[in-house]
Amino acid sequence: MAASTYTANGENGDLGSTEGELNQWKHRAPYRVHDKAEHFKVRYEGSCHCGKVQYQLSREKPLDAKYCHCTTCQKIHGAPFQWAAVFHKDDINFTGGIHDLGWYESSEKTCVHKLPCKVSCAYCRTPIMDEGRNMILLFPTLINFKSPEDRKNFDISCHMFYSRRVLDINDGKPKWTGLNDSSDLIADSPQDAVNELKRKRQEEEENKDNDKK
Repeated sequence: MAASTYTANGENGDLGSTEGELNQWKHRAPYRVHDKAEHFKVRYEGSCHCGKVQYQLSREKPLDAKYCHCTTCQKIHGAPFQWAAVFHKDDINFTGGIHDLGWYESSEKTCVHKLPCKVSCAYCRTPIMDEGRNMILLFPTLINFKSPEDRKNFDISCHMFYSRRVLDINDGKPKWTGLNDSSDLIADSPQDAVNELKRKRQEEEENKDNDKK
């Protein structure tokens, strides 16, 4: 069997150079290392399985947290669903392994850093985050929570792509057939959430009708 050609970012499309367009990621968030003078407030610490990649987080609560049941997440994570927490790119500070990261852009199946992309440790292959154009989706299972209260800060708000689930989770959280707020609510979604969605969509339709007059 041939050895894997998937390696760290210095060999995944940028030829190990520190200059050039393909290497601009090194100077931008979320990869830019925060200077001590910036007073980066450390709230949490996380790492990959082998420990080569380590990072800090400054935000107490993510902007949002959710379970994603899409088939891409199921396949890449080798799990029934993905637990993701949304952060600003400046909320993270890598303290180790910045050059041990590997990328994967799923639509073109390339390892060149191209947004949006999936980021993992190139050594142990632990998924680190999904990097979008404006935000990052971190995986809370990598965070070393120091208390139950810290863990509770990452409780989910909803399920996405629940129509593709491989198991039922009867937790009373809103369950969307696709992306949250832009698809339909199903299963045991709270009735008030269903009613609110109907109200918003009815209001949107009324606004469209008024614009046509």
